[in-house]
Amino acid sequence: MTHARMNHPVMVLPEAMNVLQSLGALTKQGLPEKLLELVHLRASQINGCSVCVDMHPKVARKAGETDERLFAVSAWRDTPYFSEAERAALALTEAVTRLADREDPVPDAIWNDAAKHFDERELATLILSIATINVWNRLNATIKMPVGVWKVA
Repeated sequence: MTHARMNHPVMVLPEAMNVLQSLGALTKQGLPEKLLELVHLRASQINGCSVCVDMHPKVARKAGETDERLFAVSAWRDTPYFSEAERAALALTEAVTRLADREDPVPDAIWNDAAKHFDERELATLILSIATINVWNRLNATIKMPVGVWKVA
């Protein structure tokens, strides 16, 4: 598909773009960019957002991330490439992204592991970052936004 179903909602309602960009900027404070890009990539993989699956590895590479780790994000549990903190963040990302997939959307074990590695401010940033990428994923997937329209600077 080369065309989206409609103009992007954030272009139709530019105030939404401002809000999402502001929230995105806020969530870049206090956590390493490479960690956030891993989180964004994993949520985007789960949600099937082709635009974000294409874009976030490019952003991550610019932040110094390796192809080896980027290729392994979808199988992070079975690879040796991620720190315990990154694993906790990826597990939290999966739980928050898949809220409806289990009776206890974010099990205590996942929460407690994340809380071991991140303080309250970092957890708040991480949760908001996960929520924000899920919004972008849902917007892009719904309108079938084609890959390559949004360029990485």
